[in-house]
Amino acid sequence: MKLGFLSAIVGFMSFEQVIDTASSLGYRCVELACWPREEASRRYAGVSHLNVAELDDAQIAQIQDYCRAKGVEISSLGYYPNNLDEDLERRRYFHNHLYTVIEASARLGINMVTTFVGRMQTKTIEENFEEFAKVWPAIIKFAEERGVKIAIENCPMLFSRDQWPGGHNIASTPANWRKMFEIIDSPNFGLNYDPSHFVWQQMDYIKPIYEFKDKIFHIHLKDTRIERDRLNDVGIMAYPLQYMTAKIPGLGEINWGRFVSALTDIGFDGPACVEVEDRAFEDSEESVLKSLKLSKRYLEQFII
Repeated sequence: MKLGFLSAIVGFMSFEQVIDTASSLGYRCVELACWPREEASRRYAGVSHLNVAELDDAQIAQIQDYCRAKGVEISSLGYYPNNLDEDLERRRYFHNHLYTVIEASARLGINMVTTFVGRMQTKTIEENFEEFAKVWPAIIKFAEERGVKIAIENCPMLFSRDQWPGGHNIASTPANWRKMFEIIDSPNFGLNYDPSHFVWQQMDYIKPIYEFKDKIFHIHLKDTRIERDRLNDVGIMAYPLQYMTAKIPGLGEINWGRFVSALTDIGFDGPACVEVEDRAFEDSEESVLKSLKLSKRYLEQFII
């Protein structure tokens, strides 16, 4: 496996600084955040370490040379909007940029894009799958034609009031993955597997690894702590942020030894990127860097 990190947490850095940091800390890869420069609709969104809309051949060569010189790969270009937004104008905007990200990933020789399927949050799951079947085949075909894999993260994007009632991503459970892959049976359509989202949904985060072993393209390494007193007070029907806290690996409830053991069982040797969303490490740039150092130190027990 190739240990890396998602660059959204270091939005204060330039592309070169991100790669320099990965190299100096001993990370092997980076999932590069590629939001539109003007887009900052939520926490961790809006970070852009690569202006994919203006890439030319000279910039591509420079990026490739810089990464090669530093010994750091770009594991994926990451862009996580609601690709089934009920506002069709917003959806069109998201799709236009997603296509640009896919094209850039192909031109750079990365050949991976990490994103969300999306969800019409006021519609039923059945209505959402009807829409998914209309919208997503064209996106996957575009990626297939360019040799790019699309890895969908399993975050429900259902944390707070503005995402209620349905959330912004249907790709949140094994049951829904089966429907997705039945509708779109493509070797270029798979998962960016994040175990933390199963924890707060009170689901098994190990078993799906075996069933979907051929669909796991990319891994997010993030932990979660369940605040039991709060959960006992508000229940599972409350906004999840009322009873769960995102933590760096090792400071939550995931058994990382079992998780990595399952990945080794299926022969996964792709990118596994730390995703820092831990507010305890956000008070300064020094704290952010500390979170990356601590995460790597802990995960090196299992991934080297």
